[in-house]
Amino acid sequence: MTQIPPLAYHDAKFIDSDEGRSVRILSEYLGPLRAFSLAGITSTVVFFGSARARRGGALGHYFDEATELARLVTEWSCACTDGSLVVCSGGGPGIMEAANHGAARGGGRSVGLNIGLPQEQLPNPYITPELAFEFHYFFMRKLWFAHLARALVVFPGGFGTFDELFEILTLAQTHKLDRSIPVLLYGSSFWKEVFNFPALVRHGTITNEDLQLFEFVDDPRAALKVLQERVVLEPLGPRKPQFAKSRCPPPP
Repeated sequence: MTQIPPLAYHDAKFIDSDEGRSVRILSEYLGPLRAFSLAGITSTVVFFGSARARRGGALGHYFDEATELARLVTEWSCACTDGSLVVCSGGGPGIMEAANHGAARGGGRSVGLNIGLPQEQLPNPYITPELAFEFHYFFMRKLWFAHLARALVVFPGGFGTFDELFEILTLAQTHKLDRSIPVLLYGSSFWKEVFNFPALVRHGTITNEDLQLFEFVDDPRAALKVLQERVVLEPLGPRKPQFAKSRCPPPP
C-alpha cells in the first residue's frame, strides 16, 4: 500500500529546513497575534532588565522594586480598565520574573516573551499560561515587545537589555512609530554611569531633543505616577489590539 506523504506544513524536516525558514518566521508573528486576539490583550507596559538580578543579590533591590512597580501598574490597570493594560516581560528569570510576579500579586495577567538560549533560559512560573511564548528569532521577539507597547520601563541590565532599549529609542528618534512610547530608565545612578548621554550631544551624534525620549525614575510610585501621566488607558468596552504602526513616508 502506497504511503501518503505528510502535508508540507506537517513535515518536520521541511519546517526545520532552510527552505522552511520563512514559515518559521511567519509563525512567530501569527502565533502570538492569534493568542493576543483570543485573550483580548490590547496594550502592554514592557519591563526590561537583567536576567541575573536575584532577591538578596547585588541587584536585589531592583528585583524587589520591579516586582512592586509591576504590582502597582497591574492594580491601576485592573481598577481603571478591567486589566486591558498588561505587564510584559522577556519571560525569563531576574527582572523578567520580578515583573511577572508583581503582575500576579496585583491580581492581573502578564505576558512572557521567552527565547531559547544556550544558557537554557526557561519561562518563569508567574507568566499567565496562555500568554507565554517561546521564540527562536530575536527580531520577531523584539517586534512583539514594540507592537503592543504603551510604555517601556528599563531596569539595569546587560547587552540584551541595551539592545532592546536602543531598538525602541531608535524607532522613536526616527519617527518610525505612529505613537509615542514613554521610556523610563529605572535606577538613574546606574544609567548615568553606564551611558554618558550628554556626551553624545556634545559629540554631535544625537541632538539635545533626543534626551527627551527617555526619563529617569528611582522609585516604584514615582514611576507609576509618570506612567499615569503619559499613558492613556482605553475605556471599557470591546477590545482590539492597539498595534504600533510604522510611519510610511509620503509618496513622491
